[in-house]
Amino acid sequence: MIVEEVLTCSKCGGNMKYYDSVLRIVRTKGRNTKWVKVRRLRCINCGYLCRELPDYIFPYKQYEAEIIRGVLEGFITPETVGYEDYPCEVTMFRWKAQLLS
Repeated sequence: MIVEEVLTCSKCGGNMKYYDSVLRIVRTKGRNTKWVKVRRLRCINCGYLCRELPDYIFPYKQYEAEIIRGVLEGFITPETVGYEDYPCEVTMFRWKAQLLS
């Protein structure tokens, strides 16, 4: 038995319906990249379009959420072995600045 979850629109509260899917790049540990299929949903009432992101991806970011959290919590720094230049120091600084905004 398949149970379909009913999602509601964040703009008008209407029901969201599957629209299509897109490929999204995700940069992971060890300088690896993978492509993930992400569903897009459209509101039946207002036409608002949104992406249904998995827990391990942040909106508008290419890096895996675990890496971003590690940088923000101070576990990953430019000196951390394995992350010396991945992500770069400027990217790490930008993530921290966005957190404070």
